[in-house]
Amino acid sequence: MAPCAQTGSGRLSQGLLLLWALLGTGLCHMGAEAEGFGQDARTSPPVALFNWTAQLMEETYTNITQKCWELFVDLMRNVTVSELCEWRVISRPYSLLQACLEEWADHLHYGYPNALAEQYIFQSHHRYFHNCTLEHQVYFDPPEDVLLAMIIAPICLIPFLVTLVIWRSKDGKAQP
Repeated sequence: MAPCAQTGSGRLSQGLLLLWALLGTGLCHMGAEAEGFGQDARTSPPVALFNWTAQLMEETYTNITQKCWELFVDLMRNVTVSELCEWRVISRPYSLLQACLEEWADHLHYGYPNALAEQYIFQSHHRYFHNCTLEHQVYFDPPEDVLLAMIIAPICLIPFLVTLVIWRSKDGKAQP
């Protein structure tokens, strides 16, 4: 190993050489270690800054979504109980809530949909629209046994009808 410091003649005095041998390479690498520590110190703040920025962004989005919710609640005060289930009445406040949540999430690069936005949407449904029912009956698929019968009946009927047509056409009379 070469020593870090040299005298003018290119040789170290015996005392410095002995000191260097006792301390090992710590004397030569002291600057490198300090630089390495400085490197770690320089890379740490961006990580801390990123975490701080993410936390700040989340707090900002939380505060803004609270304002979106307050605006929605204020708009819903103008809606009577009988109008709560009429889409033409509630579409504006509901759409404004959704747009506010989505646009601020996009603006802050927070991602949408997200858990907080979904929580406000669910809260709006639970608070205002839980008694709304569909005016038209929703149709469901029939049970499997009924569905199977409805599929198999026409399939079995086709060979019978083909046989009937062939049998009737062999009658010998020409059809005009």
